[in-house]
Amino acid sequence: MKVSHLGRSAAVLAIGSLALTACGSDNATGGGAGSEDTSGSSLSGTLTGSGSSAQNAAMTAWINGFQEANPDVTVQYSPDGSGAGREAFTAGGTDFAGSDAYLDDEEFEASKEVCGPDGGFHVPAYISPIAVAFNLPGVDTLNMDGETIAQIFTGEITEWNDPAIAELNPEAELPDTQITVVHRNDESGTTENFQEYLAAAAPEVWTEEVSGNWPSQWAAENNKGNAGVVQSTTSTEGAITYADASVVGDLGTAAVRVGEEFVNYSPEAASAAVEASTPIEGRAEYDMAMDLARDTSESGSYPVVLVSYEIFCPQYDSQETADLVKAFGEYMVSEEGQQVAADAAGSAPMSESLRTQAQEALDQITVAG
Repeated sequence: MKVSHLGRSAAVLAIGSLALTACGSDNATGGGAGSEDTSGSSLSGTLTGSGSSAQNAAMTAWINGFQEANPDVTVQYSPDGSGAGREAFTAGGTDFAGSDAYLDDEEFEASKEVCGPDGGFHVPAYISPIAVAFNLPGVDTLNMDGETIAQIFTGEITEWNDPAIAELNPEAELPDTQITVVHRNDESGTTENFQEYLAAAAPEVWTEEVSGNWPSQWAAENNKGNAGVVQSTTSTEGAITYADASVVGDLGTAAVRVGEEFVNYSPEAASAAVEASTPIEGRAEYDMAMDLARDTSESGSYPVVLVSYEIFCPQYDSQETADLVKAFGEYMVSEEGQQVAADAAGSAPMSESLRTQAQEALDQITVAG
């Protein structure tokens, strides 16, 4: 069962000083148990979570809306990265984790120590394209296929006017500027999702095992978090990176080849790729962890997509915590919650079928008996 409140609080303090406690918003009505009447919520207490930095803008919007509807509740979230979030969760240090990758088998087994025999489960509350973003003055978009992207990030293509890039962009004026690759230096679900795409789209080029860490043999310029790599790319002419599309700002971006067309990132294109995914095996029936169709040829799909999960326990050690976690989860996946995330972060709202599955999963949350 989940660790006691006292033990959890001590662990949260050890996570770091980045915990985010958001203020109320002006237009949220809340969602989930006890939050439909914003003037009469029966919920109170504190929830703690940590993990994905890609989710940070959406998480802030969710916290705003939920706290507006439930003024006696405080939700704290520390965007330390997906790997750190999973580690804190499986150690019993937080009530939930945000992660751009699902628990691997070892982490899943560890989660049983704090969540009970069924282990932690996943709800894909945040769906967003990963942009391949670059700093090339005067160039807003470039067509790229998987092989070209992989060759850039493995250092095989080193200049922007390389024939492989020029062939895909016959009308672009490409300079001979050196390409500076910028990658994450922390364990990252965004990195893992990006590598999954490269491994599926260009297996002869991307030969390293997929991981949340960047391969040391292709080490280059690096920074922490989505905001960090975007900052480095923005300040370096000729740089290229991968990052959650919500944070790339004014950088140029790649349209990715899917079948015979090039598809720009968008919430709709990302959602189309998710709909073609398959659930992973060996988890609870209600667990929504999924393997994405990175090699899809479906028209209009954008396969460089990030599905970021909220990871919960099916049982908690107190009724207060169970009620808070369930209510906050319900708000995140509600139609309103998905819209405030889309407004704040440009994410793709979950489809009705995914939201229904998510509600069924959240219904499993109870107090350990």
